[in-house]
Amino acid sequence: MEPVSLVGIQSARARIESSIHVSPCQFSHHLSELTGLPLHLKLENLQRTGSFKERGALNKLLTLSETERKRGVIAASAGNHAQGVAFHASQRGIRAQIVMPLATPQIKVAATRAYGAEVILHGASYDEACEEALRRRVEEGRTFIHPFDDPEVICGQGTIGLELLEQVPDIEAVVVPIGGGGLISGIACALKETNPKIRVVGVEPERLPSMLRAREAGAPVTIAAEATIADGIAVRRAGDITLPLVSRYVDEIVTVDDEEIASAILMLLEQEKTLAEGAGAAALAAVVQSKTNLRHRRTVVLVCGGNIDVSLLAKIIERGLVKDGRLLRVRVYLQDRPGALLHLTQILARERANIVETIHNRAYYGVSLGETVIDVTLETRGATHITAISHALREAAFRFERIQ
Repeated sequence: MEPVSLVGIQSARARIESSIHVSPCQFSHHLSELTGLPLHLKLENLQRTGSFKERGALNKLLTLSETERKRGVIAASAGNHAQGVAFHASQRGIRAQIVMPLATPQIKVAATRAYGAEVILHGASYDEACEEALRRRVEEGRTFIHPFDDPEVICGQGTIGLELLEQVPDIEAVVVPIGGGGLISGIACALKETNPKIRVVGVEPERLPSMLRAREAGAPVTIAAEATIADGIAVRRAGDITLPLVSRYVDEIVTVDDEEIASAILMLLEQEKTLAEGAGAAALAAVVQSKTNLRHRRTVVLVCGGNIDVSLLAKIIERGLVKDGRLLRVRVYLQDRPGALLHLTQILARERANIVETIHNRAYYGVSLGETVIDVTLETRGATHITAISHALREAAFRFERIQ
């Protein structure tokens, strides 16, 4: 029997279904109108640990022998796999040790510890954390649970594909983020072995297209490390087990950049009222940006995780508001005399622009001694409102410039 098969995925489902939430797969009216596709969102961000990763982790844990359970398990992860292993291991009394890169967001480190695992911070990247985990596995006799390149893990992730066939019986396409390839391998196997006509599209970060490079080379290749907000799929090397599965079952791989991912995060938050991390929003980004032609197919987009660092989310929201014209920053040059600032605020109040922040400075910006400068951040209603504000300032003879 092949290490990953439809039968293996069906067995995994029977094994884990009592402990795993069947996540909703909801139809999105707004996104369907926007993209021109009948679009459904599979919300794996609503799992107990905030991502799909616990499916594969649990399936692997449930296949361990009694001896392996007693020795404990170890994993390397930037966050979501760590939480999946930690939670389900602790639920079954299995000691779990997780090696995480030093730069892992604090929210993921804290959650992993809270789920009962021993966390070891080591290395500048996942690769260095993985090396340390493998060293400790030999030293301590623990079982290593790979985040993607393991048949039982892949079969666990593939249970999503079985759910999709039930939730959207007329499914014609699925768009799935790719890191190491475990998620898309399992889903694609479940779907294609049931209905080969279903189109499977993978999405990688533009800065780290490791699976795309592996397919081009015909073998896994290690690519240079790059920073991306999609840290959950920031994998430098495709898996030895996942690459043949992706080559067999996945029709197309496309890439998205960080700006496109950030826009998709904001879209999910505002329009769908759901929180996604960078990796979780990558698939939607590809569809919204028309990276693939799905020709009106009934499509499911995987929202695979929602464990985003709050400080990053705040930056994404602010940047999104700026891009949409709902947040405006202007530098206004004033005569340095009583009443000048009052006159400016009266104009802004008349135009119904809400002042969020001001920075008033006389000593900098190279202004003359008779002038002062104020930077004003405003909440606006969009591009038309900004045009009206600009017109009002010019009419009042204020010299100003927009700050990007």
